[in-house]
Amino acid sequence: MAHGLKIKKTGALDFLSLGALVHRLDPGIIPFRKATRCDLHVSGGEFNCAANLADCFRLQTGVATAMVDYPIGDLIAERVRAMGVKPFYKQFKHDGVHGPNMATVYSDRGQGVRAPVVFYNRCNEAAAQLKPGDFKWKEIFRGGVRWFHSGGIFAALSATTADVILEGMKAAKQAGAITSFDLNYRAKLWNIVGGPDRAVQVLDRIVKHVDVLVGNEEDLQLGLGIPGPSVQAQSKLDPSAFFSMMSNVAKKHPHIQVVATTLREVHSTNRHSWGAVAWVNGKTYTSPTCELDVIDRVGGGDGYAAGFFYGLLQGESPQAAVNLGWAHGALLTSFPGDTTMATLEQVKAFAQGGSARIQR
Repeated sequence: MAHGLKIKKTGALDFLSLGALVHRLDPGIIPFRKATRCDLHVSGGEFNCAANLADCFRLQTGVATAMVDYPIGDLIAERVRAMGVKPFYKQFKHDGVHGPNMATVYSDRGQGVRAPVVFYNRCNEAAAQLKPGDFKWKEIFRGGVRWFHSGGIFAALSATTADVILEGMKAAKQAGAITSFDLNYRAKLWNIVGGPDRAVQVLDRIVKHVDVLVGNEEDLQLGLGIPGPSVQAQSKLDPSAFFSMMSNVAKKHPHIQVVATTLREVHSTNRHSWGAVAWVNGKTYTSPTCELDVIDRVGGGDGYAAGFFYGLLQGESPQAAVNLGWAHGALLTSFPGDTTMATLEQVKAFAQGGSARIQR
């Protein structure tokens, strides 16, 4: 294959992710200080990929994560089932007062010149208490897992979560699975546990076991300590700055075979120009670009990652995989919530040049 990845043909699971489940409160275009009601979305950077691959792309997926036995946990578990994702839970008992809790993310959608605002309540979060030994990896991988995925948000949660990722990555490698990691650098999370220096220390250990990396220029610089671009991008859609960093990525982590990310020019909260790129074993691939009328931008990057992973898992060319990811990420921004409502047919049609003409 052009991508060079040795992906197993079959397995009980096509894709398994490890990370924290969260619920996001969304008051729509109303800022929280004036909100009177909220929609509730189940999310998590790692879970989103598994949910997208199951619901839209019709793959067999799973998620290894923490679950708490109280009504919020029940609600989240119901949404996991609804998206068709097989759970592998470490169960926690809620004490009725303090937790542990399932994390809450607050995110309005903004409008026009007013940007979305995101903040968290991750106090006494169950997922942050996960530690090595909490998952029976040999049993989970026994039936065969083709692809294992985790990310930087989960790695930043506590002193033990990165070790859980390492344990999972090593088990995945032993089982012959492809491994991927989304750097997903979140300054608010890393700043309370040591900032970029701590992030580089933690993430370098994990990336040593990774085949496929997801992250933009900032993620690579702050998360991995990779030197910045050697060329100046002419616009946010210009991939040259991203591609100029790949030699430094390959120098520091020569085992990395694929690096992928999205390109986004934000004209207003609701109007974005959208593209995507991938570096695959020294070759570069760029998607088409399109204009997005955004309803909810949260989860677009995970939408791209899921479509891109799907293409590789299906044996598509790297260019086709980039286009599938780009198309799915674009469609995902047209729905409320963090996970997909698109169909595989819609993704393929848009990836091949489809339009928004009415379907009769």
